[in-house]
Amino acid sequence: MNVQTVVPFVDLKAQYHTIRDEVRAEVDNVFESTQFILGDAVEKFERDFASYLGVKHVIGVGSGLDALRLALEAAGVGAGDEVIIPANTFIATALGVSATGAKPVLVDCREDTYQIDPALIEQAITPRTKVIMPVHLYGQSADIKAIVEIARNHKLEVIEDAAQAHGTRFLGQRCGTFGLAGCFSFYPGKNLGAYGDGGAVATNDDDFARRLNSLRNYGQKQKYVHVEKGTNSRLDTVQAAILNVKLRHLDDWNAARRAHAAIYSDSLAASDFIVPALDPRSDHIFHLYVVRTRNRDELQKHLNSRGIQTGIHYPIPIHLQEAYRDLGLSKGSFPVTEKLADEIVSLPMFAELTHDQIEHVLDALLKFRL
Repeated sequence: MNVQTVVPFVDLKAQYHTIRDEVRAEVDNVFESTQFILGDAVEKFERDFASYLGVKHVIGVGSGLDALRLALEAAGVGAGDEVIIPANTFIATALGVSATGAKPVLVDCREDTYQIDPALIEQAITPRTKVIMPVHLYGQSADIKAIVEIARNHKLEVIEDAAQAHGTRFLGQRCGTFGLAGCFSFYPGKNLGAYGDGGAVATNDDDFARRLNSLRNYGQKQKYVHVEKGTNSRLDTVQAAILNVKLRHLDDWNAARRAHAAIYSDSLAASDFIVPALDPRSDHIFHLYVVRTRNRDELQKHLNSRGIQTGIHYPIPIHLQEAYRDLGLSKGSFPVTEKLADEIVSLPMFAELTHDQIEHVLDALLKFRL
């Protein structure tokens, strides 16, 4: 491979070419049926994704952010309440809390797995705490058993942000199924991604599921009978049709990602890069493959000059964002999260990565002088 070869960070076109005929057939069925709002395709996806996860209910909504917001609202979270979340996460986790009127309370992460540190959760609990919302970051599970135990001891609910963990298992159980609810995003770049926005909430609680169904659809109990002030956040029917196709391939795609990650990690084991630490209780699905280096900016320039795209997840922690200045937190509040924000680089990772592309990335990495 020459240095002009481009290795994209994610290649959605390569994936589409493998399922194009299936996708077009499913989408055409929606157009022929003219069921453009909810309908059979949405019901099928909700039923099949629930079966895949091993839960009683999945409720499709308009986005991953809406999944978080509506799940919290259905759990009774509102103004004056507090929700514990990791400091090391995408801002949507905090925005879902803020949208209910509650306050996000941040907790630092572990330096090995980058997940929320259960040892720091209890000290963040106050009389106003209502929910603990762990994030299964990058495709690996948080220490969800420990978190559920803490929540049980303090009579709190657990709502999982599983937006990066489509198919991840912890001790054999799918993420998103341990607490009251699990929230998923189907943003196109996810392991299970739509061709637009979409999200879902998974739960085993019948009453919670009924309220979610009402909240996402104008607060309706039945047509024109509105029992509460709901919203319009329904999973788009065309996106559900696409997700019906993709769900059939998800486990194979996740297996391919794990195989690619193993090559990355094995090849970089003797280098100065810090590769992802694996929790043996979790089967990492590598939504992202993240390495650490003190010379992150220089590394990105080096890789870009060789046609290799990378990402940073996430360069500015939530507590240092202008949008969350009202939390009154300053630099130094969450030292591990802040350290990671300066050092992490996400390498190309998608199921369709070729051997040559992986070798090109590794060759460039191992030629970089830290």
